[in-house]
Amino acid sequence: MTLIKSISGIRGTIGGNTGDNLTPLDVVKFTAAFGNIIKEENFGKKVKFVVGRDARISGKMVESLVIATLSGMGIDVINLGFSTTPTVEIAVTDSNADGGIILTASHNPKQWNALKLLNGKGEFISDEIGKKVLETAEKEDFYFAEVDDLGKISENNTYIDKHIEEVLNLELVDVELIKKAGFKIAVDGVNSTGGIAIPQLLKALGVKEVVELYCEPTGDFPHNPEPLPENLKAISKTVVNQKCDLGIVVDPDVDRLAFVMENGEMFGEEYTLVAVADYILENKPGNTVSNLSSTRALRDVTEKHGGKYSASAVGEVNVVAKMKEVEAVIGGEGNGGIIYPDLHLGRDALVGVGLFLTYLAQKKMKVSELRKTFPEYFISKNKVQLPPDANLQAMFEIVMQHFPDNEILTIDGVKIEFDEGWVHLRSSNTEPILRVYAEGKTPAMAEDYASLVIGILDSIMNF
Repeated sequence: MTLIKSISGIRGTIGGNTGDNLTPLDVVKFTAAFGNIIKEENFGKKVKFVVGRDARISGKMVESLVIATLSGMGIDVINLGFSTTPTVEIAVTDSNADGGIILTASHNPKQWNALKLLNGKGEFISDEIGKKVLETAEKEDFYFAEVDDLGKISENNTYIDKHIEEVLNLELVDVELIKKAGFKIAVDGVNSTGGIAIPQLLKALGVKEVVELYCEPTGDFPHNPEPLPENLKAISKTVVNQKCDLGIVVDPDVDRLAFVMENGEMFGEEYTLVAVADYILENKPGNTVSNLSSTRALRDVTEKHGGKYSASAVGEVNVVAKMKEVEAVIGGEGNGGIIYPDLHLGRDALVGVGLFLTYLAQKKMKVSELRKTFPEYFISKNKVQLPPDANLQAMFEIVMQHFPDNEILTIDGVKIEFDEGWVHLRSSNTEPILRVYAEGKTPAMAEDYASLVIGILDSIMNF
């Protein structure tokens, strides 16, 4: 069992020993630490938080602890109950809250839960604030309110509706065009809040028929909730058997988006962002951003439209920071995370659906035909076990010496650019491993790039 403390939040398995797992005491301690920091930032002001959760089994228990702790600190709480990560992000700004906490462990299995921490802009907290949360929790340096100053708790279950309305109101989401297309779409909501939000969104967009698969928010995940091909056999069969135009898959907190083509094959999580970016850039020229481990296809599409592509370090907070810096019109991550600044600066499957369906309706082609219009790349994901005394920086320096003529990025580990691909090395935050991701024009090319660098790493460690 595990408790992972990082700058973006606290993630762990439910039950077990305090400090080793996500126990009630750990939930209270980290909630209090974050609440105390936000109160200090807003000294003399009545502070307000938004709290929302996915449907996992432990959600209600964790929600009760978080809300009671915030109230105990004198913080007013708007409790959304069942929600999505992007919905909570929108609710923070719409309600003029000072912070937010999302209760979800994203794509992790049902025994996990987490506290994702948001600032008053509805964005994930900075590295600096994240470190301060961890330090404050470790010292238990927080102060609770006296009885007359306890925070007020209110319930608000309207924000998924408001989120959908904001998606429909976007200039580049064309409801009439989608309605005329007469789409039949299957949805895998993995028995979490995507099963509430995505079918509701599709009906609001005028989709002719919605086939719901695992859309009851019971938290009893019917398969591994990470939207990868090996976990999506049921919806692939459903799309083919029900003669659907498209399958839509989200993770439990609805910030990742994957598509199943009409033939039952995967569109590719990497290409969710590529397709949406292609549509945005056709209508609104500008710059794009994704993280270093995302496909080069986004760069190709961006340059085709006359824009400039920039890479960020891995992590949503880093992508958002880079998007602000280069004034990107679209960005995200290769795991199916769409960030569209015209709505808000957070990964959002709902806005991704609205934009993609508009594009698909406009193109008047099958999803598999649309997929063929994009540059073809393949990614190979590998890992190398590190010895306990590994000097990562020294290893990176040696690897880089082998490629003196290649473009190399060092903002997050080491990324080596090749003519038709790349290799990205970065250390794991949770395991003693080095992740080695590679991309090429063919699967064999990606494997060759990875093998080349892994061979160098092996020689260093066996020296």
